[in-house]
Amino acid sequence: MAALVAAESAASPGLAETAEAAELSRALSRLLPGLEADSKLGRRRALEALQRALEAAWPEESAANPAAAAAAFQGPWARLLLPRLLRCLADPAEGCRALAAHLLSQGLRRAARPGDALPRLLPALAARLAGPQLARGRPPEACEELRLALVQLLGLAVRLGGAGLAPHLDDAVRVLRCTLLDPFAAVRRESCECAAGLARATPDHFHMQSESLISPLMQSISHQHWKVRVAVIEATGTVIQFGNGKSVDDVLPHFAQRLFDDVPQVRQAVTGVVGGWLLDLRDRYSFFHKLIPLLLSSLEDDIPEIALMATSLWEKVGLQWQRENEEDLKDKLDFATPPPAHHPSPENRPVLGCRELVFRNLSKILPAICHDITDWVVGTRVKAAQLLSVLMLHAEDHITQHLEVILRTLQRACADEDRAVVSNCITSAELVGVFVSPEVFLKLILSALKKSPSPAGLLVLASIIRGCPREALQPHLKVIATELAQPHVCQGSENLLHGEHLLLCVQTLVSVCQEDCRGCSLQLMEVLVTIMALSGATGLSDKVQETMDALATVQEVNSRQDLYREHIGPLVEWLAATQNDWTVHSVELLQLTVVVTHAGPALGEVLPHLMPILRSCLQPARDPQMRLRLFSCLSRVLLNAKQTIDSQGQFHHYLDTVTKDILVPNLQWHAGKTAAAIRTAAVSCLWALISSEVLSEEQIQQVQETLMPHILTTLEEDSQMTRLISCQIINRFLKSSSGIIDPDKFIRIYPELLKRLDDVSHEVRLAATSALVTWLACIKNDDGKSYYQSNIQFLYRELLVYLDDPESAVQDAVLVFPSRQPGSHQRLTVQYPRNSVCTAPPPPSRRGMTRDGAGVRADSLHCSSACSLWACPTDLGGAHSNSSPWHISPIASQLCLQSCVDRPLSQTDDWLSPRGLPSAPHASWASCLMTLLRPTDKVKLLHILSRSQSHMPSNSQSHSHHGAHEPCCQ
Repeated sequence: MAALVAAESAASPGLAETAEAAELSRALSRLLPGLEADSKLGRRRALEALQRALEAAWPEESAANPAAAAAAFQGPWARLLLPRLLRCLADPAEGCRALAAHLLSQGLRRAARPGDALPRLLPALAARLAGPQLARGRPPEACEELRLALVQLLGLAVRLGGAGLAPHLDDAVRVLRCTLLDPFAAVRRESCECAAGLARATPDHFHMQSESLISPLMQSISHQHWKVRVAVIEATGTVIQFGNGKSVDDVLPHFAQRLFDDVPQVRQAVTGVVGGWLLDLRDRYSFFHKLIPLLLSSLEDDIPEIALMATSLWEKVGLQWQRENEEDLKDKLDFATPPPAHHPSPENRPVLGCRELVFRNLSKILPAICHDITDWVVGTRVKAAQLLSVLMLHAEDHITQHLEVILRTLQRACADEDRAVVSNCITSAELVGVFVSPEVFLKLILSALKKSPSPAGLLVLASIIRGCPREALQPHLKVIATELAQPHVCQGSENLLHGEHLLLCVQTLVSVCQEDCRGCSLQLMEVLVTIMALSGATGLSDKVQETMDALATVQEVNSRQDLYREHIGPLVEWLAATQNDWTVHSVELLQLTVVVTHAGPALGEVLPHLMPILRSCLQPARDPQMRLRLFSCLSRVLLNAKQTIDSQGQFHHYLDTVTKDILVPNLQWHAGKTAAAIRTAAVSCLWALISSEVLSEEQIQQVQETLMPHILTTLEEDSQMTRLISCQIINRFLKSSSGIIDPDKFIRIYPELLKRLDDVSHEVRLAATSALVTWLACIKNDDGKSYYQSNIQFLYRELLVYLDDPESAVQDAVLVFPSRQPGSHQRLTVQYPRNSVCTAPPPPSRRGMTRDGAGVRADSLHCSSACSLWACPTDLGGAHSNSSPWHISPIASQLCLQSCVDRPLSQTDDWLSPRGLPSAPHASWASCLMTLLRPTDKVKLLHILSRSQSHMPSNSQSHSHHGAHEPCCQ
């Protein structure tokens, strides 16, 4: 009896399961015929009823024993529900298809053996998502949401089926090849997850099918949705990890492009996948040289999180490789070398495994970098330049064996227009200086500069020097400085960039080597002078001056002027060696100009070397444009002669050289505009010389004796500047002569100056007038006045016409003549028709007046001047009165009466006599002049005339005096 009970108890669970399955089967059997209904609504209601039945058949208490519930569900699911639901996937109604897909998902999750459904499920999914194998159009399932649901169903089958999917791998891969290219982005993302799951589920068989998924994955890797791109990258990493490693070659170009993606998540995905391959890929040793560049590129990413992730992965890779090759690295691990003294970041030095990986693969990586660093895409060039610096930081001194290739690459890249490329290449060049011996890199880079000097080559050299230790560079300073001073290097181009980089080389040498530069200071000065000469107005002069100051500091001198003083002699001798071949285009001419202009007081110490150069280069047979430039330079120096060319007080020893050998030949007349320009430059140089206050009066007289005839000829030049400066020079010569001039030469001066009073230039006329005043002042003693009397009278008569000049300043200058001359000139006797003599003293002051409203000004003159020059009846052309034989011009009358009114009333009685004013014309003359005088002077004139009238004789006496033609005033 007990045994029977035990047997019934053991059989009771099976009976219960069968009862549950039978009950579910009966429930499903009642609902399944509705799936065959003709109406869409009927089929839909049947599916909804099935859904409710399944939910009712899976109560909450079944969760306590899920295995039993799944076992009870397995039979009805596989026998009744699965086949009919798969047929519903092709239902014309979209809603029915959606409910069928949902019920299939529920069935797979609840079934005890979901793998049993794969032989039927996968072909059905392939039929809905991929269609016939040859049909490559749109998938049979038109609804995007349904395609997404079906792909999710496939992913569920992959997760639940596991290795059981191996027999159905072809169908799954065929579906994924289509869905990976689906227009719906969500379908693509789900397909990527499904592909990755399929690779993990069937690792032993997936490698045979993995290559077929690479093409659709790479077609989707550039999808416009960044989430799709991330999903594709991660799926590709898994597919290759568990598939065929040969596909790495097909994938890497696409991964490299994704490193330029604007979305950080995409770049982070690439970094993670590549790092995972370097750690776990079965054939990773074969792909180290291809994968390392991708991971190292992320070390310089703009996003810190990505850079940190790449750094962590790279360190893990290095340590793993170090453990795997511990036997080969035993000596290096046991006797680790410290980082170089000038390592840029010794605390962050890469581990030995990372350094060894880069060193052993550098020869394979460098050619690709050299190619990409000149790519037409800016981003590619920047990444390549960044990667090169990272590789060199890892390779350290092992870059020596690749140095020629690296330097050639750097020189090409440093000519790039993009600043980021150049900046990274500068960093790489500095690393060359850190890790490579100067004997090695100087041999290569200096030979390249000899063949074809370029701004990029100079920039590379400057960067290498900046990274090189001072003690290592010290023995080679003279070689570097000498090479930089070679004409083919420092004079290689007038390009601004060439000058900037050449200057950078000098600045770097001075900053790195400090006091060690004393031995090559002269060569560095030659380079700096050349840079300043060629840079012109490009803005490098200030930087060159700063560099000279720095060089002066390391030389322990006070300023760059002292630096010039130390090297001025060798510099001038260096330039003098080629002076016979100079033209205006010669660099040596520009260098001499710089030295002469900037040397300051040091220039006075090299006159024995400088003057022969100037004498040789300023001969008429030499290049005219060169002579113009040298004259301009010499004029600037002479303007500040005491601080430059005469700083030692020795310039007077070379005065004859300047005047006779330089100025005289260039002042001679030759046809042509160029020759006229040279004469202008020579005249300007002479003016600077005599205005510099370095010549004594005797020396100026000596210059006058030599150059006065030539200067008189330059008064006829077409150039207004030349004529103006010539007048000023003559004026200065006359002031310095103190009246000691040969009479014949002296008389030849004023006619030439008189011609300049008709000059078209207002400034020239005023300068000529001033020179005439000085000429007249040179006649001092009585003998000279007697000797030059006729010349003086002629001069006064010629000046008469300029009182009516349109320019008031010229009138003022002409009226200055009589008032500024000594008394003897003012009392020169002029004979009138009746032998009248006017000896009136000069007025004490001058005032201006305006005539006829035309702006003509006339300064008040002494009466004698007015009578003798402008009131002469025979010489004047003024209007006259019928009642008077006097022909008095308005200007002369104005001047005479102005002379009267300008004197104090107390002084008029001293020289105003009863016969001083003729009675007949007196009233008419005074009334006429009343209209010309100032209001204040009219009152004074009336007072004078009333007083003079009280002393007048009778009319007869007046007529008798009038008939005697006495002068108008005394």
